[in-house]
Amino acid sequence: MDKREIKHPDKQADTGAYSAGVLMDGWLFISGQGPLDMTTGETVSGTVEEQTRLTLSHIDKILKAAGCTAADVVKCTCHLSDIRDFEAFNRAYAEYFTGVRPARTTVQSVLWGGIKVEIDAIARVRGGA
Repeated sequence: MDKREIKHPDKQADTGAYSAGVLMDGWLFISGQGPLDMTTGETVSGTVEEQTRLTLSHIDKILKAAGCTAADVVKCTCHLSDIRDFEAFNRAYAEYFTGVRPARTTVQSVLWGGIKVEIDAIARVRGGA
């Protein structure tokens, strides 16, 4: 199967030379998403919980564009600008992923422009599309 680009349906701003998602052989690979305004490309400020919820809403839109849901996500890598925000981040993250949650790595990273959280994800497309 050829690889296919999956776009964020609301994205208008140029935020770099990457695809929001790449679908290949029944797997969806979602690039790191952050708390951005998809019209302007600017960081949406807020608490780590607010930024996590916005980031996960971006992931959700990319998942839906590929015919997936949160239940199809098998792995996330999460970057926090301050690891001391872990508990607050984890509470917001747990609101989105319920049931059997994805495997996850969470690390502290240097993030750009006031971003407190960035998340990438891998999902299995139902039916192996």
